[in-house]
Amino acid sequence: MSESEPAPTPPADSEPYRLSPALIATLATIPTMVIIGFIVFAMLKTKEAEKIPVDSYATSTEAAERCGPLIAQLPESFGEYGGKSVEGNTVRWTSSENEQSPDPLVFRCGVARPEALAPTSSLQVINNEQWFMTDTDESRGQAYVLVDRRPYIAVWVPSGAGNGPLTKISGLAGELPSAPLDFGDN
Repeated sequence: MSESEPAPTPPADSEPYRLSPALIATLATIPTMVIIGFIVFAMLKTKEAEKIPVDSYATSTEAAERCGPLIAQLPESFGEYGGKSVEGNTVRWTSSENEQSPDPLVFRCGVARPEALAPTSSLQVINNEQWFMTDTDESRGQAYVLVDRRPYIAVWVPSGAGNGPLTKISGLAGELPSAPLDFGDN
């Protein structure tokens, strides 16, 4: 080729190079699926971590044997919390209407004395019964333990459930034997 000859031009019918649609779809789908996988994993991990505190409280077999009559008296529902289910000495009521907390209302009889109970502890008095607040999660609810009756009773009250369930349980618990406050070795 000499300097005076022009450079060859590509034919007019040639198209620029294009990626195949299948390759483009694959390149877009893989990162999307990875992100969705991480989101689902995080959501499932969070659900597992959100256990209801009273479910982990230690129980006493001897004390739990005295719970049957009280459990039998518990109502089938507390307002929007219904579907009473009994498993041993634990009773649960669920609600599909409580938008503040998806947790069930939980009653657990025969739990051990709260270790944090001390002479300076703040107690809630409801229907002449003394309740010690043990676990608080403002977005989920509050755990209480009845401390002046035996056996000890723990109740998880979800946010938005109101004070009706604790008031009703306090009235029923009045039939349990009264006992002095036990501060342990504090």
